[in-house]
Amino acid sequence: MGLDSRFDPARFIGRSPESLRVREAAALQGKWIALEIYSPERLPLRRIEAVGDSVDECMRQLSERGLDPRRFEFVPFTLPF
Repeated sequence: MGLDSRFDPARFIGRSPESLRVREAAALQGKWIALEIYSPERLPLRRIEAVGDSVDECMRQLSERGLDPRRFEFVPFTLPF
């Protein structure tokens, strides 16, 4: 099952999961997100770099952008409340 045609994952790229509004977080419910593995030298804030229905879809998105999927962790997005 692919992403809903009205769902635009690009609007979440580069955003911190904690910065999402309630409606935005609800739109991600059940999706997988890719977050760069934390490193104090590289990334003080974790940001969403891919959104998809599966880890494979997130990995494909990262690869298409020239990013190494091995530098990311893939987690199912859940509402923080």
